[in-house]
Order: sequence, then C-alpha cells, then structure tokens
Amino acid sequence: MDHQSLEIYCSVATELSITRAAKQLGRVQSNVSTRIQQLEEELGVALFLREGKRLSLTAEGERFLGYANRLLILAEEARQMLSPQAPQGILRLGSMESTAASRLPTPLADYHSKWPKVQLRISTGPSRPLLDAVCNGLLDCALVALPGVGDALSPQDLEAMSLMGKTVFREELLLLLPASHPPVTRPDDVVVRSLAAFGQGCSYRAIAEDWLADTTELQKTSIDIQEMGSYHGMLACVVAGSCVSLVPRSVLKLLRDPPDVQTHPVMNVDTWLIWRRNFNTPAFAALRDVLTSTQEEFRAP
Repeated sequence: MDHQSLEIYCSVATELSITRAAKQLGRVQSNVSTRIQQLEEELGVALFLREGKRLSLTAEGERFLGYANRLLILAEEARQMLSPQAPQGILRLGSMESTAASRLPTPLADYHSKWPKVQLRISTGPSRPLLDAVCNGLLDCALVALPGVGDALSPQDLEAMSLMGKTVFREELLLLLPASHPPVTRPDDVVVRSLAAFGQGCSYRAIAEDWLADTTELQKTSIDIQEMGSYHGMLACVVAGSCVSLVPRSVLKLLRDPPDVQTHPVMNVDTWLIWRRNFNTPAFAALRDVLTSTQEEFRAP
C-alpha cells in the first residue's frame, strides 16, 4: 500500500470513474485499473462495486477513503516540515461561502504573489462541517463562525477538540426583509415567519433562528426554513416577499445593483481561522500571517 496507490484510489473514489481519474492523474486507464485491483487484493476487500461501467464505493471503500485521505495529508505535511526554507506544497483551506466571496480575494492574491509554489485548495461549506473536516484531517484549516455551531460552540471548546483558533474578520449580520415589510426594531416585529438560509451546521442560520424565536409567548410562531444553496437564492426569496434572511453586510457590498430590501442590524460576529493543534507548516504559517496582517482592514464597526 504505497503512496501512489493511495493517490490513485482517492482519485477514483472521488471521480467514481476510471476514465476521469486516469485523465486527472495523467495515467493510462489500464494502469489505474490494475493498481486498484492490486490494492483490493492487498487489503483483502472489495473497495468498489462495479455495475458495467458504473462504479460506487462499498462500505469498506467508504471507510478506507477517510484513512487514505488522512495518510496522504499527513505525508504532505511531513514533506513540508522537512523543507521549511519557503512555503510550498498543498494547503487545504475551508471557508464559509460569504467569507470566500467577500474577504478572501485580496489576501489570497497577496499570498499567491508571495508564495507561488503553494497549491492552495479551497472548499466552501457551513461552519460545522468545516470544523469536522479540520478535526478529521481532511482540511488543514478553515474560516468559520463559532456562535450557534451545533450546541453553541465557544472558543473554550476548541482546546477540547485539539484545535486552535484566531479571529481574523468581523462581520455585521443584517436581517433582510421584503421592501414592503413594516419597520422592524425587535423580533416581535417580524411578520414573515419563513427564513431563507443554508443547511444545518451554518452558524448564521442558527443565529437567525435564535433571534427570530426570541419573541413573546403571544407572538411566538414556528419558523419555516427554506434551505438555499447560495446568497443569491436567499436574496431572491426576500425580494419576492416570501422570506427573511440573515446576511453579512460585506456580501451586500459585493452587489453592483443592491436589491430593494429593508435591513435590520442583528449583531457582529467574528470569523475564526481554525487549525489543528501542532499543525504549523510553512505554507499555513504564511497564510495565517497574511490574514492577520489584513484583519484590521476588514473589521466591522
């Protein structure tokens, strides 16, 4: 079970296609098929179900994929630590969608100009899955919001999870309401009881649900959640008059033609850079320095 076999397996498992994996790896298909068969023989289990030309992972294949990814990541980390002269190699960064869109372009452009040998791989998602991916070693670091994650995760909980963190941005969260909605000064004033938000695990969704639920018993009604895949979708729901939504002000500033909506400030929330304890490759240390050097520029009032 060598390094190349693990790379081939992870590529096939991700693509679920020998053809696409071979193209991605720059190998001939017969070589990829042979290496997968050899790996299955070595492990003594079938990693894939084969139905004609269709592939799917077996239960054993699903379990092995997590270990294979972590082994490859650990090998990459070791390689970087043995060559600390300059940042290079792969760095896996997770980020909330809003942060990737509104905060990262400038500092990442600066980072790339300084350290072009680093292959920065960026993935986006809600805070809870990103935290789990860092804990499991599938991401090296992530930009997340801690309030409202799961059971209201606090910075003090990071140590128990073998994580470290640093605040790098601050977001002003705005409740967006249809233009025709009556003025809002408190949760009781919100008439529309449908919230457009990302899926479970999103910190901003949890904050919005908690804030909207903070009403008197006479006004308390259930909140209908419309799960969306993008902020553009959330804005469309608000403009259509069917939902409210909680959105960082920085996201609205990205729009050339801001939508005709009402806004109500809810709170300021810090964005944290999270990483595993003792993880400090040159590529990560350089990224942390770049984000730290620009954080004052991005602090909300």
